[in-house]
Amino acid sequence: MEENKGKPRLLWIHKAMLIAFMDVLIVLSSYLLALLMRFDFIFSKIPQEYLAGYLWSMPFWIASTIVVFYVFRLYHSVWRLASISELQMCMSAHAVLIIVYGCGILFMHLRMPRSYYFMGYILCFLLTTGLRFSYRMIRYYAGQKEQGNQLDRIMVIGGGTAGQTLIRELINNRKMNVKICCVIDDNPNKFGRVLEGIPIVGNRYKILEMVKKYKINRIIYAIPATTGKNRKDILNICKEAKGCKLQAIPGIYQLVNGEVSVSRLRDVGISDLLGRAQVKVNNSEILASIEGKVVMVTGGGGSIGSELCRQIATANPKQLIIFDIYENNAYEIQQELLRTHKALNLVTLIGSVRNTNRINEVMATYHPEIVYHAAAHKHVPLMEDSPNEAIKNNVIGTYKTAQAAAAYGVKKFVLISTDKAVNPTNIMGASKRLCEMVVQMMNRKAATDFVAVRFGNVLGSNGSVIPLFKKQIAEGGPVTVTDKNIIRYFMTIPEAVSLVLQASYYAKGGEIFVLDMGEPVRIDDMARNLIRLSGYEPDVDIPIVYTGLRPGEKLYEELLMDEEGLQSTENELIHIGHPIEMDDEWFVEKLDELDMASREESEEIKKIVEEIVPTYHPKLDGII
Repeated sequence: MEENKGKPRLLWIHKAMLIAFMDVLIVLSSYLLALLMRFDFIFSKIPQEYLAGYLWSMPFWIASTIVVFYVFRLYHSVWRLASISELQMCMSAHAVLIIVYGCGILFMHLRMPRSYYFMGYILCFLLTTGLRFSYRMIRYYAGQKEQGNQLDRIMVIGGGTAGQTLIRELINNRKMNVKICCVIDDNPNKFGRVLEGIPIVGNRYKILEMVKKYKINRIIYAIPATTGKNRKDILNICKEAKGCKLQAIPGIYQLVNGEVSVSRLRDVGISDLLGRAQVKVNNSEILASIEGKVVMVTGGGGSIGSELCRQIATANPKQLIIFDIYENNAYEIQQELLRTHKALNLVTLIGSVRNTNRINEVMATYHPEIVYHAAAHKHVPLMEDSPNEAIKNNVIGTYKTAQAAAAYGVKKFVLISTDKAVNPTNIMGASKRLCEMVVQMMNRKAATDFVAVRFGNVLGSNGSVIPLFKKQIAEGGPVTVTDKNIIRYFMTIPEAVSLVLQASYYAKGGEIFVLDMGEPVRIDDMARNLIRLSGYEPDVDIPIVYTGLRPGEKLYEELLMDEEGLQSTENELIHIGHPIEMDDEWFVEKLDELDMASREESEEIKKIVEEIVPTYHPKLDGII
């Protein structure tokens, strides 16, 4: 063991001695060359007294140089990683040498030409410094020659601060095995200039041309502050570059925090191509409204529920209760939060919202002040085949949870709804519409503020189309799309959760909060974009197959019903819809009827739902 420990030190001593020997040669040759330069490089013209002075001074010159270099640790640095700090060390050492040399000249009474001192010093500085940095340069160019065509040839989109920071790190990080070829920037004043030695070759319309010219196989998007549409337009051009991997740096907030680094590069995803600004919320006010409160999340192990738990955990609640019927999901988010929020007062409970005694027991024991109700069945085709389960879990489960919340003094109850609740053609959407009706009815009956939050499809959630597409691409295809013309509204999971949290902050009771989600996205376009982002060509490398609409599926989704109006909020992307009032007593009777029919596994369940939800018109022959 001791022998192994001694090997690195011995290796360092050998390298240090070699560099010191080279320094000796440099000092000798620098001042001899300075003397020759004074006499036009003709040795015979040099007076004997100058040669004697040169020989007399060299031992002192060499000794003082070695000592000063050692003091300034110029024999200790890792020169293959030499940078500005090592250059500063060299300059400081030579500044001290001026004083040392001056003292030596006075002590030895040297009488040499003034150019001898000046040129000798300059040559010595350049050669000793160059010796140290040449090691890094030689290793760099040798490495590039060895790597050859294995290098990733990179194009950077964005010639601003973020792009500059990224380029600098890529250059300094030899492990990245890359060659930065060019920079793209829309600012015409930057055309023809260089950024960290890399040419800025044009604007976004030059991307595809420059990809071919420089044989680019990797594009890095380095404009964190750009708007949604602008970002979408640029990335749509980039994805047309065949065989190019597309990556992006983190957002503007990470940039401010100094987190722009190679290690944080991420692959560009579908969310980058949605073409709208991300939903912004007043986090400080929202978190303040949750701080110190007991908060419960039903379905806390699901996609939306788990993200709710993550964001709520950052608000320092008095207690966070995760309630879920699926123990594996609950366990995963529990363990994650225990790792990331060690001081969090966390309770994880297993149970069903359909179980009246269990949900009442939980409410009575923990007395939550805010309940986020995310527990629900959401798979449209599966619920078409099991409509009674959709009613039991979504409708009756919501009704029982809402009743328990009202009975035990919950202040705010927030229902997670969906755009499929609007003019539903499937039992899942109709069940969520019934949930919205339950919430509004309960708001009129209880002191609790009951609200609903309605949004479109969530990217990356369990059961969403994106994970399916990714799996199909990984398997070599085909990618299945139900209909070429089918369109959907999309948002990211963090956006969805931000909307839910803001709804709870705005809530006064009875509202249905609706997100302005911009333009809908064609699923066919999304599939093709995802194939391109994976480095393949649609219909060439990965085929796309159209399978026809599934049971209960419609070509497009809506966010607002005809009877609903819109009211604005402080957030321009969040609006409030107000449905028409209904007969609450009649509705409660129908809920009881639904409860009974679902427990009896009635085949008439869809007809009963149609009576309650006028906009629901199922085709009872099974063909939707």
